[in-house]
Amino acid sequence: MSDFPTKEERTVCWTNKDKYWECLDKNAPTHSTTSGAEEPAACLELRKLFEKNCPGQWVKHFDRKRSYELFKRRMEQGFDPLEKKTK
Repeated sequence: MSDFPTKEERTVCWTNKDKYWECLDKNAPTHSTTSGAEEPAACLELRKLFEKNCPGQWVKHFDRKRSYELFKRRMEQGFDPLEKKTK
């Protein structure tokens, strides 16, 4: 893929990203690729298509974006990252 994807290449990239994220939402809603957690088996092929059809920098950006959106949702539900766990 060239440095500047065409409109068609961008559409393919976004479509594959959306399908991959839908799979994650269905099979592992709290999965964050940036955490190093194992990929849900049901989403492995979609991940490969996402990586194949998007520039590497875009894949990194989308992975970080999903992680940040998950973090924001947790914060909205009262998660305090500075609070120590006591168990």
